[in-house]
Amino acid sequence: MISSSLARALLASVALLASVLLAGCDTDQASLATNAKANQPVPPKLVAAMAEKNMDLQSPILVRLFKQEAELEVWKQTRSGQFALLKTYPICRWSGDLGPKVREGDRQAPEGFYSINPGQMNPQSAYYLSFNTGYPNAFDKALGRSGSQLMVHGDCSSRGCYAMTDEQIAEIYSLGRESFFGGQKAFQLQAYPFKMTPVNMARHRNNPNMAFWKMIKEGYDHFEVTRQEPKVDFCEKKYVFDAAKPADAKRDPVFDASAKCPAYVIPEEIASAVREKEERDQAEYNKLVAKGTPVARMNTGIDGGMNKIFAAKIPEGSTGLSESAEGSTLQMLAMAKAPGTIPGTVNPPKPNFEPVAATPSQEPVVAVAAPAATTRVAAAAPAAAAPAEQSSGGGFFSGLARKMGMGTADTTATASAPQATASARPTTASTTPTTATSRLKAAVTRFVPGHHDASKDKPVAATKPAETKPAETKVAATRPALKPSVSDASADAGSKDAQMAGAAPVVSSNSFDSRFGAVK
Repeated sequence: MISSSLARALLASVALLASVLLAGCDTDQASLATNAKANQPVPPKLVAAMAEKNMDLQSPILVRLFKQEAELEVWKQTRSGQFALLKTYPICRWSGDLGPKVREGDRQAPEGFYSINPGQMNPQSAYYLSFNTGYPNAFDKALGRSGSQLMVHGDCSSRGCYAMTDEQIAEIYSLGRESFFGGQKAFQLQAYPFKMTPVNMARHRNNPNMAFWKMIKEGYDHFEVTRQEPKVDFCEKKYVFDAAKPADAKRDPVFDASAKCPAYVIPEEIASAVREKEERDQAEYNKLVAKGTPVARMNTGIDGGMNKIFAAKIPEGSTGLSESAEGSTLQMLAMAKAPGTIPGTVNPPKPNFEPVAATPSQEPVVAVAAPAATTRVAAAAPAAAAPAEQSSGGGFFSGLARKMGMGTADTTATASAPQATASARPTTASTTPTTATSRLKAAVTRFVPGHHDASKDKPVAATKPAETKPAETKVAATRPALKPSVSDASADAGSKDAQMAGAAPVVSSNSFDSRFGAVK
């Protein structure tokens, strides 16, 4: 199975490489066509799962992201024509708050609907592999929102991105690559604050982003009832889903995100199914509000979240704005196997216990301060720093995108080495009388898993032998050439499926358990 998948990927790469050379492109693009990381085959276990679900290896995909659940879902089209869930990946780190990205530098990971074409795939990312989300889209631009180089990438480090482990992004990247080889011109990325259920909508009913969330929930509902990728358009600074021309129209409607909406209709079979779902959801929502479902706490100051499976592997780890599954504590999850590896220094969400004023509809809540340690971040490479990429038109997949009639995107990422920041400790005992706040602080610190005194925060670092890293720009070459498959990580070490052909072996000192076991 491995050899056949590898052969298929290599044959496709050779064919594409030949077209690049015939087009007169330079050797840099030729090297991208044979990039080992970008051409890792889809893991055999995942190929087997596709067969069980009536999917083809190169059929179209669709990706959904959820911040609160810290999950990335990959959906794949079955032979019936509808999409079915192939696999759910825990997100290692996302930054910002629940809500859309508004401006450059706000650390927000985007929310909304985006289209990923081959030109947005980055095989030379400093974060192992990545793809550009395409933010800002036409809707974002119509509202004057700004930002660039918002990625889904590896390395478990985020400043406005969705960060996976290297093993995870290698697998997701391979699924996207195969869908392009199968003829899909672009796959849809749907990014949400949470799963758009009546319970979640009720819990966040007082959030200032609710109007925006209700709007993108329409697209969520379209996909839920049809299991088809919704057609996305924009007009009057809003999203429009599955619009079609009226029966008496002679041509398709033309949409402009900033202009008045043209005449359009939504096919009745879709409109009626969506309407029925919305009515059921609204009835359930009304019941939840009537019985006093608590409003979600406003966590002013917290920076993003992390899936519970990763937080459980990190000393003093916290899920931040992401929520642990009911009945699962971080201690319970500490025994579970983590999907992939993370760097020696990580920056999980770190809570503190300074009280904030309650809104009229909320009880007093606990705020969480932004992490003190500087993380590695994804950023666009300066134009002057990459003349070779500019001259080659943005890389191999960008060239492929132009051949297919699609736009390109500069998706090269750079990273800065992490820097440790020491936290000052008080030198004398406090004489402040005991208050309700201090009792709350002591109780949470003592009994809530992962919580601690913010005054004692320190950057979380793995225990390793004496080794220093130069404080200079991180490049892709500093990481192992290949990462083992997440799907096949549990295969027998002596079997052929235990490691992909050409992949670098797993180094025991680089695993979650060994990196952090000494300090647990």
